[in-house]
Amino acid sequence: MSTTIFDNNLKILGLLHVSQQQMDLINGPAYKEYIKILYLPAGYKLRVDFASYDTQRPTLFFVSPNQFLELETTGEQSGYFIFYNRDFYCIQIHDQEVACDGLLFNNIRNMPKVELSETENTFLGGLFMEMIQEFNLNDSSLEEMVRTYLKQLLIRATRSWKRQHLTNDVTDQQSDLEFFRKFTRLVEEHYKYKHAVADYADFLCMAPKTITHKFNRMRLPQPNEVIKNRIILEAKRLLVHTSLTAKEIAYELGYNDPAYFSRLFQTKTGESPSGFRANFSSSF
Repeated sequence: MSTTIFDNNLKILGLLHVSQQQMDLINGPAYKEYIKILYLPAGYKLRVDFASYDTQRPTLFFVSPNQFLELETTGEQSGYFIFYNRDFYCIQIHDQEVACDGLLFNNIRNMPKVELSETENTFLGGLFMEMIQEFNLNDSSLEEMVRTYLKQLLIRATRSWKRQHLTNDVTDQQSDLEFFRKFTRLVEEHYKYKHAVADYADFLCMAPKTITHKFNRMRLPQPNEVIKNRIILEAKRLLVHTSLTAKEIAYELGYNDPAYFSRLFQTKTGESPSGFRANFSSSF
C-alpha cells in the first residue's frame, strides 16, 4: 500500500504502512506538523522526544505535532502510520477525552503509548483494513467514514490508556480526571509565558492550594513541577534540534534572565544547557 491521503478543503488524513522502506519518510520533516498515531507490532524500537520504547507486543503511539519522533528499528511485521491535522478531526467544542487535546496527546505524564490486548489488536486490525477499503472505494462519504474509524480508534485507545496508567480511584473520579486534562491543556498552551501555579489558578478560577490538593489526590507530581518539566522538555528539544544558544532559548521560553534559566535547567537535569547539548550529540 502506498501512502493513502484524504485532502479536501484543508482537511488532511493519511495512512501508510510502516516498514523498513518507509523509515526515512516517517523520520523526515514531511509529517512533523501533523498529529500522528503509530500502530507497531512487536520488535519495533523508536524514540518520542527523549524516551526510547521497544515494542514487546502490538502497541499504539500517539505523537503531537510538537514532539520529536524517530523510528529506529522495524519489526518483522509491518505497522500502520496515521497522520492528520486539526481541521480533519478535533472535538474541542465538547472537550471530550478523544479530542485533539485529549488524554492521549500532550499528556501530563508524557506516556504516549497504549499496549494492546489480543482482543483490541484483532479489532484494530479489522479497523485498519476497513479504512484501506474506504480509501480504495473513494466514495463521496469517504471523509465521514474515515473520521468515524479514527474516532473509534481513539475511544478504544483512551479506554485502554486509562486502565493501564490511571489507578481505579482516579478513573472513578471523573471530575478529577477532567481537571487533569484541563490543566494539561492549559500548560501546553501557556508554558512559554506562564511559569507559576498561580497563573493557572487564575485560568481555572480557583486557589493555587486547591490545584495542589487535586494533584495530591491523584498522586501526581506537584503542579509547579509539571509546569517546570514542560519548560525543560521544550528546552531540551530546542537544544538538540536547533542551533539556538542557551540565552536565545531562555528568551524563547519567557525568561528575561538567562542565568536564572540556566540554573533552573541545571537543577532539573543535573547538566548545564551547553553540557546537555554536548553530551546528547556525543551519544549519537
